[in-house]
Amino acid sequence: MANRNYPPDHPPFAALPVRTITIGTGADQMAVHISGRLSSRRVPIICVPGYQRNMTDFTDFIRYFGRLAGESWPVILVDLFGRGRSTDRSDKLRYASPQDAADLCTLADALGVERAAFVGQGYGGQVSMALAARRPGLIAGAVLIDAGPLSDSRGLVRLRGNLQHIAGWRGEAVLRAGMRQILSRDYPGLTDPQLDALALRTHFIDKRGRAHALFDPHLLKMLDSFEADDVLVAQWPLFDALQHIPLMLFRSQLTDQLRRETFEAMTRRRPEAPALIINDEGSPALLNHPDEVRAIVAFVEKLGKTGKVAA
Repeated sequence: MANRNYPPDHPPFAALPVRTITIGTGADQMAVHISGRLSSRRVPIICVPGYQRNMTDFTDFIRYFGRLAGESWPVILVDLFGRGRSTDRSDKLRYASPQDAADLCTLADALGVERAAFVGQGYGGQVSMALAARRPGLIAGAVLIDAGPLSDSRGLVRLRGNLQHIAGWRGEAVLRAGMRQILSRDYPGLTDPQLDALALRTHFIDKRGRAHALFDPHLLKMLDSFEADDVLVAQWPLFDALQHIPLMLFRSQLTDQLRRETFEAMTRRRPEAPALIINDEGSPALLNHPDEVRAIVAFVEKLGKTGKVAA
């Protein structure tokens, strides 16, 4: 699968076995986990992770969703190219949200999905907006979590610094202490073992005490040009591509990816969209509280049916 090495028994991957879908050339393999059963009776959910992250961020979500909506409801988790168990891009210029959106179109076609609800965290939400601009008929509804038309440059710089620190640390004890410190800022209520489990979603530690990223290192290089005081341009036309699509908005209270004023501007632009705050968490949202997942279940249940292309 991924042309990066990772332990075959890596704990976060164990609960999410994947199949691979060829996107483009035979060498381009996208990792997909499907729970439930694809059919025309229920709109499937496609979950899209954040910038350098992978499907393990939806581990708790998929479990709670199954309990609340029924285990047969189809939920599709994906690793975008260069992340998790999907292959890295040979052409690094193709690491861009429009290309990722195009890949999701191809994936949906391969799975026979005509319409789906998309749940996007951070960069995954931006990919969902790009998908709406490209193929709006595919989106039955969208849930944006810490995602909008404008990223917070301070969050991008912090992410770059954190990933650089992790790459430079040596020794398992040093790595665990450092990663706990990084993550505790976003998740102050978690215990050390819980923080350790979160750290393993994006890295594994080898026998020599070095951390290895579960994403293409080029994604880190792409953050080099950002400065904390950069004034980025809001991409409101992309957000407005969702204007005729049912929408739900979430913002984590401690996120540094989406500023509060941007979130508030989004709610003013879409006043009918449910807008919720996830307390005492940063990004990515853990989605491990029944109230949050229950809200998404209620939103998706209102979207009606979607078709799966008959074999």
